Amino acid sequence: MDPKPHILVVDDDREIRELLGRFLEKQGLRVSLARDARECRKLWPLARYDLIVLDLMMPGESGLDLARWLRAQSQVPIVMLTAMGEETDRIVGLELGADDYMAKPFNPRELLARIRAVLRRTQGAEAAPAAPERALRFAGWVLEPARRRLLNPEGVEVPLTGGEYELLMTLLERPNRVLTRDMLMDLLHNRQPGPFDRAIDVAISRLRRKLEDDGRNPSVIKTVRGGGYVLSAVVERA
Repeated sequence: MDPKPHILVVDDDREIRELLGRFLEKQGLRVSLARDARECRKLWPLARYDLIVLDLMMPGESGLDLARWLRAQSQVPIVMLTAMGEETDRIVGLELGADDYMAKPFNPRELLARIRAVLRRTQGAEAAPAAPERALRFAGWVLEPARRRLLNPEGVEVPLTGGEYELLMTLLERPNRVLTRDMLMDLLHNRQPGPFDRAIDVAISRLRRKLEDDGRNPSVIKTVRGGGYVLSAVVERA
């Protein structure tokens, strides 16, 4: 079995696609390339991919539509590439479950750092020591860190993306503590948000929907006006 993480790069720009493919391979990653959504769909059943690098601005079927399709297939991590200034597409992509994003033009080394950070978050459970972690119970819900599973009050598993899991763990580890957007961005990505960056707001909104937490009057993840967010629930280790 090949231990190298397998990355699928989907971008209609041939030069960017091939240059990025060669760069990532030199950094020890296994890479497959697709020029559009159609080619991605053909490659999808042929291998197991650890992460998708996806350009949102593609002719024909858009990257947003492809991201929606990918999310219906699995929880594979997605790092989006967006045109500079296309904040709306970026927000929609995050709402669809993308784990991170970069604006074009980008520095390949920064993209590599983002890819590795996402892989660490999503594959951390496999790389961690075998010691079991106790489940976390809150507001009737159960999060099982050892299996990266979220169970609703009826015991039914609710799938989480890697980013959603990490955000929930970050909140559960700091219950009843106000966390600003900057603090959350730093804890999750180790980077500072831009002045109009709504990534954390979008991620919180998605997580609330997964937790069936009323966005207009949330009881589990509350908004602190001018401050940030707080997990307003008692957290117990099973």
